[in-house]
Amino acid sequence: MITDRDISIALGTWDRRASQVGFGEVMPPQLVTRTTDDRDLRQVNRDLETFAYSASHDLQEPLRTIAISAQLLNRSCGNRLEPDEAAFLARILTAADRMSALLRDLRSYMDATKHAEGPLPANIASADVLAGVLEILRDPIEVAGAMVTSIRLPLVSVHETHLAEIFQNLISNAIKYKSSAPLRIHISASVQDGWCVFSVADNGIGIEQQFSEQIFGPFKRLHGREQYPGSGLGLAICQRIVEQYDGRIWLEKSTPLEGFTFCFTLPCRA
Repeated sequence: MITDRDISIALGTWDRRASQVGFGEVMPPQLVTRTTDDRDLRQVNRDLETFAYSASHDLQEPLRTIAISAQLLNRSCGNRLEPDEAAFLARILTAADRMSALLRDLRSYMDATKHAEGPLPANIASADVLAGVLEILRDPIEVAGAMVTSIRLPLVSVHETHLAEIFQNLISNAIKYKSSAPLRIHISASVQDGWCVFSVADNGIGIEQQFSEQIFGPFKRLHGREQYPGSGLGLAICQRIVEQYDGRIWLEKSTPLEGFTFCFTLPCRA
């Protein structure tokens, strides 16, 4: 049974919450609805993030079991399999590898949505971060016969791992979508109103400018997976990272067979 005391406590709680948001003793009904909707939306987003993060982790184990079982079957029975059976087994292995890569990228995407803990570093040398990324990508760069150059890279106020992931994704994209011409990748930057504006340009295959927004969507692909493997999450990860710093990333220029120029902004050193 609801008593007068219960009603008094409830009203007191309402008044305190209303005053905390700056509306005195009364909150307009439309604001109550909007506040509730925003809270519900944030909770749904958190639930989806938790699910995606858990799925990307928990599904790896059964995938490994499938892949290992298929590999053992191929080793023990490979010579005795009919052509159709061998092709079927190969498709299982390919699908398992593709799904594993997709889950890893999904995990990276979810990590990119999380704000890094602790204060922002004040003096991260982007040139040093780039040098570390180029060392990591040494093999694919050499295989592609690419020449990577840079100039005027400033100090930034971001977490080093975030900047490294942006560089790695953009340079990897340039390698993946190279044309028949010798690949050239150039990284530069300028400072504008307290922001560092980075540019990553290449002479790859490029795309039509009309797709400049679409390519940043998660899992968005403009080419077949057989032609260019990947999950379509690289640019989405970059976008999530720069948005954590109130920056932005965009396709500045792209012409088919003439390459891409991606730009992104990050806060300069404090």
